[in-house]
Amino acid sequence: MNLESKYSYVLIVLITFLIGMGCEPKQSTNLAAHTLIPHPAEIVATGERFLLASTFTVQIADESLQNLADYLIGEKSLFKMVDSQDADLLLTLNANDQKLGEEGYELEITKSQISISANQPQGIFYGLQTLMQLMPLSGDESVELPTGTIRDYPRYAYRGSMLDVSRHFFGVDDVKRYIDFIAAYKMNILHLHLTDDQGWRIEIKSKPNLTAMGASTEVGGGPGGFYTQMQYLEMVQYAADRFITIIPEIDIPGHTQAALASYPELNCDGKAGKLYTGTKVGFSTLCTDSEATYQFVDVVIQELAAITPGPYIHIGGDESHATKKEDYIYFINRVQKIVSKYDKILIGWDEVAQGEIDNESMVQQWNSASNATLAAEKGNKIILSPAKLAYMDMKYDSTSRIGYDWAALIEVDQAYNWNPDTINETVSPQLIYGIEAPLWTETVENMKDIEYLVFPRLLGYAEIGWSPQSVRKWGDYRTRLATYGSRFEADDIGYYRSPLVDWGKRDSIFVK
Repeated sequence: MNLESKYSYVLIVLITFLIGMGCEPKQSTNLAAHTLIPHPAEIVATGERFLLASTFTVQIADESLQNLADYLIGEKSLFKMVDSQDADLLLTLNANDQKLGEEGYELEITKSQISISANQPQGIFYGLQTLMQLMPLSGDESVELPTGTIRDYPRYAYRGSMLDVSRHFFGVDDVKRYIDFIAAYKMNILHLHLTDDQGWRIEIKSKPNLTAMGASTEVGGGPGGFYTQMQYLEMVQYAADRFITIIPEIDIPGHTQAALASYPELNCDGKAGKLYTGTKVGFSTLCTDSEATYQFVDVVIQELAAITPGPYIHIGGDESHATKKEDYIYFINRVQKIVSKYDKILIGWDEVAQGEIDNESMVQQWNSASNATLAAEKGNKIILSPAKLAYMDMKYDSTSRIGYDWAALIEVDQAYNWNPDTINETVSPQLIYGIEAPLWTETVENMKDIEYLVFPRLLGYAEIGWSPQSVRKWGDYRTRLATYGSRFEADDIGYYRSPLVDWGKRDSIFVK
């Protein structure tokens, strides 16, 4: 055996021994080689290591952060509170960093300590999401984190997802689980589509038939359901604890068959409509000539505003094909005044731009670029939810087990590869308030259906909303996303295993 062969033989034996002993090469000390989603705005790596042991101490520098420390301990059992500046993790507020704004944070990892600082508690919360992504899934193993500093802040103020609970009803626990989904990726808006032809899902005490009758069914004829006002407040608080604002939607004047079946006076002929369990759209309308309609809208908005601490009420306004255009505009104009009367900001689907809406009202573009342009010309801010890119009820491909394809087939790359600033060239980027990824539920019957359509696309939408366009590249994102399969599985999330992603890689490049 020649010398080169001897070296090759020794190398093979050594590799075999290492594999047999379960050893792995040392992980990178480069913090920039991360798998974080959303991608941080700024990263400076310092090339050393912080050893995270099986027990990890936390200290807060402000009592207002106690709830966040409790949240972290609830999420990761290896953490425990201490009253010491020498704690492994230090959480502090610093109101002097203007670049971080209200939601940004600085995460610094040195050889001896991790610190998260922010101007406001929500920044600390987002910093904790980043830290938890850097950590292993289980709490019984140590991890070496690379040292460096992450300075991170969002691209858009509005980063949301919509859950349709009307076509199929989802209970409080399901909504809370959905809130946890979006909170983990720094989204801050949950838009609840509470009413539609197939069901009215929120208790209005002065209009009890809305739930006694209008909530009694759903698509396919199931039993439906609704939230009491106490249950709604419970969900609002659960979301607020995670710095998420719930925006309730009452879809009017179309998509209103459940209301028309509950109260005859809302129909122009004075006769109650029939409950509806199908999936067609555009056939229903409130009677826009009747004062009873505006009295109805007033009491609904009044009660909803009273239990909604957030600043927004969504009035829908889409696909009102059964309403004459002049009647539709008259209706929107009057409803705008009702929403303003109760100190809320109106949001509507892009059709509402045809009305005389206030400057502070916002228009959600889902279909018509011309409507968004009209709104922008009036100075209204735009929320982007283009159906062909952002509708999570669309199938991934023709083999998807549920979903629609009327707007598009939206694979993971298509969901990720768009820039909000250029989606509508007639709208100035300064008027884009943010993005929202809706999930309509005509084909969605249970939480596993939700998970299948939402994951992994939700992560891409979160990154579009949070990360600077300059750091977003499909090839890099695809590599980072591949590491999240094990995290989905650990959380019992039934995700779609896109063939575009090399699933099964390690959940963190930093785990020993």
